[in-house]
Amino acid sequence: MLDRATTIIVAAIATLGLIGFIVGLAESITSGFAGFWGGLPFWIIAIFVLLMAVYDFWEDAVMKKDSRGNGK
Repeated sequence: MLDRATTIIVAAIATLGLIGFIVGLAESITSGFAGFWGGLPFWIIAIFVLLMAVYDFWEDAVMKKDSRGNGK
């Protein structure tokens, strides 16, 4: 089991990687053939999914107590 600091660092890197991938994908869809209005539904879904990912990071990595009782 990883300690709390390592868990936060690894989860932050993974969450930032997910954010970078999804935003890049949404930007490429919008700037490509679909255009702004064609890519808008994807942007709405992508923002909702990214908010859920950030919330999950916050709940599971930052606020969760580790096995030794450390954390909030």
